[in-house]
Amino acid sequence: MSRPLRSEDAPLAPARELTAVSADGSRIHVELHGPDGAPAVVLAHGWTCNTHFWAEQIRDLAVDHRVVAYDQRGHGRTPAVRPEGYSTGALADDLEAVLAAALAPGEQAVLAGHSMGGMTLMAASRRAGLREHAAAVLLCSTGSSRLIAESRVVPMRAGAVRTRMTRAILGSRAPLGPVTPVSKRILKYATMGAGSAPERVESCARIVHACPRAVRVSWGHVLAELDLDAGVRELRVPTAVIAGTDDRLTPPVHAHALAAALPECLGLTELVGMGHMTPVEAPEAVTARIRELVAGYVTAATGTVSGTVEEEVA
Repeated sequence: MSRPLRSEDAPLAPARELTAVSADGSRIHVELHGPDGAPAVVLAHGWTCNTHFWAEQIRDLAVDHRVVAYDQRGHGRTPAVRPEGYSTGALADDLEAVLAAALAPGEQAVLAGHSMGGMTLMAASRRAGLREHAAAVLLCSTGSSRLIAESRVVPMRAGAVRTRMTRAILGSRAPLGPVTPVSKRILKYATMGAGSAPERVESCARIVHACPRAVRVSWGHVLAELDLDAGVRELRVPTAVIAGTDDRLTPPVHAHALAAALPECLGLTELVGMGHMTPVEAPEAVTARIRELVAGYVTAATGTVSGTVEEEVA
């Protein structure tokens, strides 16, 4: 069971904020934490989340790492786009823009992605930006294909009916509304382990409910048709995988498939009793794995930040 969320675990104010400009002109909100010149970590959050999802990782790592966290398009402080602007290609474009904006030329970092953030790394596996900047990768609670076929959110036997119901849930236009006791119970069932502390469920619920409905629906359609299996095979950097044993959204079958397909898999860590929100449910385990990857594959930065970037005024 994870320890309760404490007041001191609230998100840190970033040392600096940037706007990275993606290939289609989308403006991506980027936050920088920690000391300049320290080994770098880049964090990509998942569907319906934002940079606050990584609060505990940022608080721990920013002591002695330079942490880059960004809002996926339509989430947090990154503006929404037209419906056709949501795609796996856009995920890769945005990541490349963030890497160019936040890292110096040739600077390498550990790239960690949760859920859709992990899919972002798979989608970008062939991109020059990822290959320039990725020293190692952490794929956390994610999958590359067959998401609606393998999902166990709908409590019934696998098959066509369950798949259709899961597809409908991903594309549902129903508003989430305010965070209530009922909505927290639903979110906990779908995304977290039974032992998750109420404070952690509350934190995740507030993050998820803040995602605009149109953005949630647009990305839900992308996830329903996801096929990044080829991208996994092209992710030719040392890569670790983490999964919760009780994950209903991306059950461990996905993590095992990733571990088998990755060219340089560093192993699969299964967190017993944890659900889909592993960075929040088991923050110490996720942070420790990131630190291990940094220690093994990243050296301190050399050079200065460049790329297509606009500095934000706080």
